[in-house]
Amino acid sequence: MGSLGIHNCLGLAKAKNATLMIASTSEVYGDPQVHPQTEEYWGHVNPIGPRGVYDEAKRFQEAMVMAYHNFHGLDTRIVRIFNTYGPRMRLNDGRVLPAFIGQALRGEDLTIFGDGSQTRSFCYVDDLVEGIFRLLHTKYHLPVNIGNPDEITIKDFAEEIIKLTGTKQKIVYRELPENDPKQRQPDITRAKQLLGWEPKINRAEGLKRTYAYFKSLSPDELKEVDHYNFDKYIIK
Repeated sequence: MGSLGIHNCLGLAKAKNATLMIASTSEVYGDPQVHPQTEEYWGHVNPIGPRGVYDEAKRFQEAMVMAYHNFHGLDTRIVRIFNTYGPRMRLNDGRVLPAFIGQALRGEDLTIFGDGSQTRSFCYVDDLVEGIFRLLHTKYHLPVNIGNPDEITIKDFAEEIIKLTGTKQKIVYRELPENDPKQRQPDITRAKQLLGWEPKINRAEGLKRTYAYFKSLSPDELKEVDHYNFDKYIIK
């Protein structure tokens, strides 16, 4: 979808004179050397690394969208989505929040890759949807970061999950995967100025809502994680 798929979508949008919005990602910034990440930052991505297929597909996607906008005059939008969470996440999607909560509810230790000093920022899904909706209804064609700039280390985040769930599990550490980003924090100045948007739901409230959803799952649903391939999880 990030390469051939978006090329097909762009051709269809051109033929139908339609507006096209793409869901890009903070992964276009790679393992950033600029912090926080602004839309002007070009990124620091290893194109042949284990994350390269996804990262470069998203970068290619943005390049194709801009080419169609500039050459064909296609009406386009690019939203760069940072970590998002909320109810109905899949336990096995590889992201840190469902991984931690799933482990806590199953009585397992919480697994951190690396020493836990890497940072992430988490945007509640309702805030994300509002930001996307506002961007769609502009005529702005350049990328816009949508995310929550409230940054936290993975270690501190694991401790928040343990406190939230009231579990007694300990934190265990594994080797940090290659090219795993050390920092993630969106600069949302453009979204504030252009859209009048910023996150409204803080992490404490968002986690309560998300945890309530996961607590409602059956024991069988909580077993969905593929334990045999847990090493595939990369903290996103």
